[in-house]
Amino acid sequence: MKHAVRNCVTEWTFHSARPCPDPFNDVELDVVFHAPDGTSQRVPAFWAGENTWRVRFAPTQTGIYRYRSECSDTANPELHGKTGELSVAEYEGANPLLRHGPLRAATDRRHFEHADGTPFFWLADTWWMGLCRRLAWPGEFQRLAADRVTKGFTVVQIVAGLYPDMPAFDERGANEAGFPWEPDYARIRPAYFDMADLRIDWLVSRGLVPCVVGCWGYHLPWLGIERMKKHWRNLVARYGAYPVVWCLAGEGSMPYYLSTDKPKDIAFQKDGWTELGHHVRDIDPYHHPVTIHPTDAARNNVNDTAVLDLDMLQTGHGDRASLGNTLRLVTEAYGREPRLPVINSEVCYEGIGEACRQEVQRLMFWASVLSGACGHTYGANGIWQVNRREQPYGPSPHGMSWGNTPWDEASQLPGSAQLGLAKALLARFEWWRMEPHPEWIEPHWTPQNPLQPFAAGIPGELRIAYLPLMWNLPTVKALEPGIAYRAFLWNPVNGDEYPAGECRADANGDWRPALPRFPIYQDWVLVLERER
Repeated sequence: MKHAVRNCVTEWTFHSARPCPDPFNDVELDVVFHAPDGTSQRVPAFWAGENTWRVRFAPTQTGIYRYRSECSDTANPELHGKTGELSVAEYEGANPLLRHGPLRAATDRRHFEHADGTPFFWLADTWWMGLCRRLAWPGEFQRLAADRVTKGFTVVQIVAGLYPDMPAFDERGANEAGFPWEPDYARIRPAYFDMADLRIDWLVSRGLVPCVVGCWGYHLPWLGIERMKKHWRNLVARYGAYPVVWCLAGEGSMPYYLSTDKPKDIAFQKDGWTELGHHVRDIDPYHHPVTIHPTDAARNNVNDTAVLDLDMLQTGHGDRASLGNTLRLVTEAYGREPRLPVINSEVCYEGIGEACRQEVQRLMFWASVLSGACGHTYGANGIWQVNRREQPYGPSPHGMSWGNTPWDEASQLPGSAQLGLAKALLARFEWWRMEPHPEWIEPHWTPQNPLQPFAAGIPGELRIAYLPLMWNLPTVKALEPGIAYRAFLWNPVNGDEYPAGECRADANGDWRPALPRFPIYQDWVLVLERER
């Protein structure tokens, strides 16, 4: 009998004594697990090279599981009909992903929670090319992960080998074992994914959720639908046992930069990713959340919203000029039906275009979260493409480079730490119950004037307002009569607090801080917490 721990990955191997000319394409192996409560899961195994397959499984219950292998080659006794039992003990460690379980959309469809109902705040970092050898394993990869854990990040966006901003089989995308696919896309290369496994496992061991991006969208016409299904089957088999989020593709419907028929490619990709979304949902025994990274909104990159559990957004890299589009897309996504949790997945990478510095990072975080997003995604120019001092990434296919800041220097840009402070502030409250209320503050943002305060909160309990650079303190509106709040200003640069006195509504339901001026001329967060 094999032994395992609840929510933790266990793995074992199947080897065929009978050779197969093309095992990746000709043989499919699943293992069906029967849980103590009588439910079952069909878990795909992955081809590990030569005549070997491996299955990874993360049991969600304690007790005895029974399993049986099922192979497309039913005459192969080493692969088909193998049975056994798995004894599962309780997890006793401190890793929140293993203690509370993988992610799911909460019943309100406004935020994410763990399997046991514990709310999960999404603060992601963007490592699109983090599985390539330019972010060296183990030292550099582990150092960057440790930095992000210390700052409070909870998710890493990372692409499974078929990258953006490069043609197919560009050397910049190889890892220590080469490329993920053979040059003619005849089959995957297991050695590539073996090296990727080490990195994915490390992220989870540090408490970071891998948001696994299957590829950049324009790879779909190159592989075709059926090969892309095999690519995704390999990903689900290798990483489904981990607490992951699936992202079907990056910029899903965007054609290749040098495409000669962009309308045709856009239509093909949108149809294709919809089909792939249904495929991933069908083969994933863990039902991890599924999304797609878009050029605007995830819903606009597929033809059937039913394949999505998260509406990802991309809202621009134009510094403060991207604020209006950010607010438009976030508020539209928050208001659309059927409801989906909303995350701004790409906006104003810190340092891109020698702009989008830390004050813009703060602005976009608070604009998104106080307008209904259930977290935020940060990116630093230099990390996403993994620049090295001696080897900048270089030009994209369109001929221009996005910048040469080395990844390790980019990791210390101040915006990442300041967004960690923002997350820590929200964690003091029941942030998952907050709703946007721009009318609670005056002045407040409008489509015509977006660079004004944003507000959200819980009626009768909590109000949080972000105050962009302004001279006079704003007025709090529509306060509930008879309720006293403790008010304070919070410095989003360093987390310092400045008491702003007791807050009670006047005859009009208004209140204005008694402070004559802001302590420092900069952006601020105003917090009103009900006195107990």
